[in-house]
Amino acid sequence: MSTILFHEIVFGPIHSRRLGISLGMNLLPYDGKLCSFDCIYCECGFNKDFRTKTKLPDRENVRAALKDKLSTLLQEGITPDVITFAGNGEPTMHPEFNGIIDDTVALRNLYFPHAKISVLTNGMHLNKPEVFEALQKIENPILKLDSAFDKSVRLLDRPNAPGYSVAKQVERYQQFEGNFILQTMFVRGKFEGQEIDNTTEEEVSAWIELVRAINPREVMIYTIDRETPAKELEKVPLHDLQKIADRVGALGIETNVAG
Repeated sequence: MSTILFHEIVFGPIHSRRLGISLGMNLLPYDGKLCSFDCIYCECGFNKDFRTKTKLPDRENVRAALKDKLSTLLQEGITPDVITFAGNGEPTMHPEFNGIIDDTVALRNLYFPHAKISVLTNGMHLNKPEVFEALQKIENPILKLDSAFDKSVRLLDRPNAPGYSVAKQVERYQQFEGNFILQTMFVRGKFEGQEIDNTTEEEVSAWIELVRAINPREVMIYTIDRETPAKELEKVPLHDLQKIADRVGALGIETNVAG
C-alpha cells in the first residue's frame, strides 16, 4: 500500500497545486494517522491501517520547529507563499490548536509577513468555539464539502460521528459569513462494491445549491492526484471539473481548479 505520511512537524516547502509554495504543518502523530474522517481517497491511507500510540507534539515543540524552519528559509532566501496546516489527518483535533495558530501568526509576521496561513479541515470540529475562533485569525480557512447528500458523504468521507449531517455542516459554514474557501474532491469509481460518482447531474446540482447558500469567497475544485487506499477510484478529467467550475462561476464565486 503506497501512502504519504509526514514524519516531521514542519515539512517542505512543497509546490501545492492549489496554494503555491507551501510550508506544511503536521500537528498529528508522525508515524500514523489521526482523523475524524476516513476518506477513501486520502493519500495518508485508511485510519485502521495507521494507528499510533505516539503523543501529539505539544504547543512549544510546534512553535520551536516552525521558528527554526522559518529562520532557515529566510537565510536560504526561500519565501513561502503559504503556511499550511494539513499533515497526517485533521489538524483541528489538536487540543492546543487555537494557541498554535496564535504562535504561527506571530512567527509568520516576524519572518514572512506576506505569507498566508491556511488550514485544510473537514469542518467536523467547528462545534468547538476555540476551533472557530482560531480559524477567524487566518487568511485561508479551507473547509471540505464533497457532496450535498449525507449518503454520499458517508461513502466518500466516512465521518466517525454517527450524527454527522451535511445540513449541520452547512450551518457551521454559514458562521463564516462567506469569508472562507470551500474545497470539494470530485471522484468516480467503486468502493466495496458500491458505485461512486459525485459528478452526476443530481450530485452537482444539489451541491451548487449548497454553494449558493453558504456563498464562500472561493471554491477549490479538484480530483485525485496520488495513489488512493481504495484502488478502484478514477481521476475526473479536467474538462469535467471545468464544467462544474463554470457553474460556480455563474454564481459570481471565484474557482480554483486542479485536475
